Amino acid sequence: MEEGGPVIIAEQKPLSEIAGLLEGCKNILLLGCGSCVTVCLTGGEKESEILASALRIKRRLEGKPVNIKTFTVTRQCDPEFIESLGDMVRDSDAVVSMACGVGPQYLADRYRDKYVIPAMNTRFVGGSKQQGIWEEQCSLCGDCTIHLTGGICPVTRCPKSILNGPCGGAQDGKCEIDKELDCAWDLICKRLEEQGRLDLLKTVAPPKDWSKARDGGPRRMTREDI
Repeated sequence: MEEGGPVIIAEQKPLSEIAGLLEGCKNILLLGCGSCVTVCLTGGEKESEILASALRIKRRLEGKPVNIKTFTVTRQCDPEFIESLGDMVRDSDAVVSMACGVGPQYLADRYRDKYVIPAMNTRFVGGSKQQGIWEEQCSLCGDCTIHLTGGICPVTRCPKSILNGPCGGAQDGKCEIDKELDCAWDLICKRLEEQGRLDLLKTVAPPKDWSKARDGGPRRMTREDI
């Protein structure tokens, strides 16, 4: 797999937890998502079929057979793709979403009389480093300033989210929090030196306006042009 663009990284909940949430449900609709969770190989069509098979086997062994239908939606975070699921949802006791946390919320809002279960735990926004490895790159702070730090985000890459670093605790380019982790500000200094822009370190970054991040409540972006 080649390195790709940013995706929402999510991992599947343990089978025992998902099965427990479905206790008593006989007709289940299991919905995969063809977007981010497909890219990180956790909630796409293939993974949906695997989970469905595992649930069928578990219930059969328990003497509680279950009817599971699977379907993969192009994107569960887009209402137009879930509005057409009416017939499948209507015949189900429970709907299992294998999308990030947005998917099950959209499903629950569209089909309010149905029991919607999140099968995934959403972890972070990141990118592919190599096959099977994804790394967090962005904390969604809403006020990006990486043009001042050589394209390296100190909010995400530094465990302390220090905006004016380094802290002084790093040794040999490694973070004092985790000796296996590169010091973000050491990386920033080296990057700015490569670019001939070390003078940017003299710029004191003001306190971050966290009202633009999650601390300000649910965010919304509106494009007046569309």
